[in-house]
Amino acid sequence: MLCIPQVNYGQVDFNKLPTDDLGNFEDEFQELFYEALKQKGIENYGRSVEALLKCIELDKSVPVLYFELGKNYSKLKNFGAAEDAFKEAVSKDSDNEWFLDALYEFYVQQKDQDKAIKTVKKLVEFHPDYKEDLAMLYFKTKKYNDALKLLDELDAELGVSYARDATRNRIYNVTGRKKDQIKNLEDRLDNNPEKESNYLALIFRYSENNQKKEAFETAKKLLDVNPNSQIVHLALYKFYLDDNNAEKAIESMKIVVKSSKIKPEAKQKVLTDFVQFVKDNPKYEPDLVEATTMVSNVNNGKTLLELGQYYYKKDKKEKALKYFEDAAKLESENYTIIKYILLLHIDLEHYAIAEKKSNEALGKYPSQPLCYLVNGVALNQLNKAKEAVSVLESGLDWILDDTKMEIDFYKQLSKAYALLNNTAKAKTFSEKAKKLESLN
Repeated sequence: MLCIPQVNYGQVDFNKLPTDDLGNFEDEFQELFYEALKQKGIENYGRSVEALLKCIELDKSVPVLYFELGKNYSKLKNFGAAEDAFKEAVSKDSDNEWFLDALYEFYVQQKDQDKAIKTVKKLVEFHPDYKEDLAMLYFKTKKYNDALKLLDELDAELGVSYARDATRNRIYNVTGRKKDQIKNLEDRLDNNPEKESNYLALIFRYSENNQKKEAFETAKKLLDVNPNSQIVHLALYKFYLDDNNAEKAIESMKIVVKSSKIKPEAKQKVLTDFVQFVKDNPKYEPDLVEATTMVSNVNNGKTLLELGQYYYKKDKKEKALKYFEDAAKLESENYTIIKYILLLHIDLEHYAIAEKKSNEALGKYPSQPLCYLVNGVALNQLNKAKEAVSVLESGLDWILDDTKMEIDFYKQLSKAYALLNNTAKAKTFSEKAKKLESLN
């Protein structure tokens, strides 16, 4: 807001000259003046300055000359001269809004906030909308009480706005005035108890301030006032879970995931919490299944991974694989997801797919022994024993302190050599596997 004042541009046409009566000046003055405008128009600011200074030599009383001079000096980055010129224009016509606005914009660009405040206070007399700029300047200069007072005035006149609330919350955060922040929201709710956003803002701040009881009560009040509210269930499901009211929590979760008013990111968060809840309360799995079908397009890698892990542990492999593969589309470099996909293709006896995908994984993760093992298992199952021996022996070098995996490698090597009719080596690796198993 401060770098590029927005309100002013809606109020001031900088392409329009102030309607000063230049009078019947001699032709020389008029020619010089319009030459200055022409040179400025083609961005030849130095020549524009020269023409304007000649105009001032002819008549130094014309305010618009200094206004134009200030704009040219600003373009030339001669900021001291620009400020003097704008101030001179204002001094000669203190009620001219264009001049004041140009001086204000100059101070904002120069980050001279004290002078900007002084100037914008005069502009407020022309347009109350400048109060928004003034409030932000008060914030920048740490005049927090002045800023809050002005924001209160604007809210009373115009109603609350997101931009003003953002400024207000920044002030509360900087000053640590959490009680004042909550009091402001409570007053809003008292003054307008029908407005849903007042409840939601207060619920959020109560929760942030660890006032869970107050937040829960406010959420329930909103539901009483507006039984059809959907957004409130983003808060309610958490409160119900904390209150050990599983039935109510699930009801709220379902409202969230099928709501057309709630953003997908929020739904994903609720769905992730739903998965965690069902892990501890497996009897509610049918509700989880119902909820996931409600969210027809889950597009969050973390949620999909957790759903996959949930079904993997439940030994529902086909369903788990679907979620892991969907997760891989979103997070193709996530090794955890790739690991599950490889293992599931082996478990489901998709050996050709397992060989292909493990080969691809080896290109990305050449130090991960599991990729070699899966590739070796798939090759053995596809009767490609010679290739299996090669890849399994390469993978052995990458095993570090993982006895179980080492045993699996030896067993697969034994199987590969048996397929190659090399009984001696098959026996050697079989015995190595048995020896490790006996030690563990």
